Amino acid sequence: MSRRGWRGVILAAGRGRRLRPVTDRIPKCLVALGGRTLLDWQLGAMRDARIRDVAVVGGYRARQVRRPDVVALANPDWRRSAMVRSLLAARAWLRDGRCIVSYGDIVYHPRAVDALMRARADVAIVYDRAWRALWEARFTRPEDDAESLRVTAGTVTAIGERLRDLADADGQYIGLVRFTPRGWRRTERMLARLGPRVVRTLEMTHLLARLVDDGVRVGAVAIRGGWCEVDAPGDVVLYEARLASTKRWLHDWRVGTA
Repeated sequence: MSRRGWRGVILAAGRGRRLRPVTDRIPKCLVALGGRTLLDWQLGAMRDARIRDVAVVGGYRARQVRRPDVVALANPDWRRSAMVRSLLAARAWLRDGRCIVSYGDIVYHPRAVDALMRARADVAIVYDRAWRALWEARFTRPEDDAESLRVTAGTVTAIGERLRDLADADGQYIGLVRFTPRGWRRTERMLARLGPRVVRTLEMTHLLARLVDDGVRVGAVAIRGGWCEVDAPGDVVLYEARLASTKRWLHDWRVGTA
């Protein structure tokens, strides 16, 4: 049985330049991991959480992500724009119902989706409190890629700034966010004030930071591991090795609120 009124949106418009040459001929969401594409992982997690209606926002090589079981949306400006411009391609879905929005380059357990659906805030994210082990495995200097995140009583108070010290982050946002229609209305009003030039190059964490500054409560659901981001060829090598050593790698985690 599907969750009444819930929809999923997967943002998969970007080219994934850091994954070249893998993405020279395929979009980033079709990169394979553990015998499945990233898109198949995402759709599987959403459907295991009983979300049946899912849209994919394409851009680079968008025809390759079209399939009969999803709604195809498009960011025609994908070459010159950032994540929020792709989000706006799904504005009709966000206005009409509650939506789980996923980046197109992550893998996560369906329980993360389920926990996000149960969050009370009109805008809420999933973040990983045990993020440092993953970043230290992926990067020589984790602070060069990580972003700031502060969470107080289950609410985001700061997000999206460059991290000077690893201890300055309560976790890392993993790329899953939810909007209720009311939360999206507040988001649209703020974006209208910013104007199209700013919005075109706005990243998701910067959108969330502006919502926090605008007085919108952004809820936070905490997990401990059990997800991954695929951003470079070395990520695929790392994750394939972990999957080969233990098939439960993506399932050894806990979810809750912080």
